[in-house]
Amino acid sequence: MNKELLIKKCMKCGAIVKVIEDCKCGEDCGIKCCGEKMTVLKPNSVDAAVEKHVPTYEVKDGKIYARVNHVMEDEHYIEWISIVSEGKECTTYFKPGDEPVAHCKYVPGAVVYAYCNKHGLWMTVVE
Repeated sequence: MNKELLIKKCMKCGAIVKVIEDCKCGEDCGIKCCGEKMTVLKPNSVDAAVEKHVPTYEVKDGKIYARVNHVMEDEHYIEWISIVSEGKECTTYFKPGDEPVAHCKYVPGAVVYAYCNKHGLWMTVVE
């Protein structure tokens, strides 16, 4: 069983948090930053931008190799790739100049997430 990755972002300062367990009290509390509720990032799965953002993958030797065909410049790059499956998360972080490639054990139905510092959260499902 996969657990969806829940990411929230402060729209004022740009802070990003991965939420392990969100509030379920029904009140309007939520996680706040800069005095405002953080926004839930919904992953895109269709790439309409000139740059590529949707993660691709190949399965080889029992592993998922995920990558994003994207520029890795100082001002525009993939910050991380997470592969989520069976209640586990494998996350690889990148900096400008790195090659945005990550790998994890192959599990059908795993979800690959990638975060671009300019264009947000993207995802694809492994078959």
